Amino acid sequence: MSLVRRTQQQRRESAAAALMAAAAELVIESGVRSLTLARVSERAGYSRGIVTHYFGSKQGLIDALARALQEGFVPGLAEKPPGLDRLLALIDGYLGARARSSTAGHAFLVLWSEAVTDTELAPTFRERDSAFRNAIAEDVAAGIAEGTIRDTVHPEAVAVAVVGQLRGIGMQRLLDVDAVDVERLRTEVIEQWRRALSADSR
Repeated sequence: MSLVRRTQQQRRESAAAALMAAAAELVIESGVRSLTLARVSERAGYSRGIVTHYFGSKQGLIDALARALQEGFVPGLAEKPPGLDRLLALIDGYLGARARSSTAGHAFLVLWSEAVTDTELAPTFRERDSAFRNAIAEDVAAGIAEGTIRDTVHPEAVAVAVVGQLRGIGMQRLLDVDAVDVERLRTEVIEQWRRALSADSR
């Protein structure tokens, strides 16, 4: 039986994914300050210079990791039109991912929390949080425009509150997984926001 040889692009993507997976594991184990290019390459099973070759620097790796950890976080969301339904689907999907306790979600929250005091991390996570809030504000604004969301709410304020709640739940679960039943919370949180935002609830 003949073996199908991978293309150079496939090999590159596989190596990059392995390096980011190794970086995420190391972040969970010991935080970003102990993350070195040598440790990442060793964990992934590659030579020491490959991280620099693919990402340029530790900062480049962290930037790529932060984006990769959020991409496709809620499958199918991009196909939904902006508005209340997409916002509620985002909240449901985010909490569902937290309930599964994935390595990606864990690593992202560790990086996010460390960004408060790490000057290398802060710019990346300010940008990530801004993008997250903007997407939520877009849904709220679209819902107001189509009449499904009350016109008395402020899109940017709702976005800050939603991100704060979701990230806060995630952090609590990291600290005490047995005390935070995310599956049970999903229904409560979704209905909370539906009642708070829906034009029909006035």
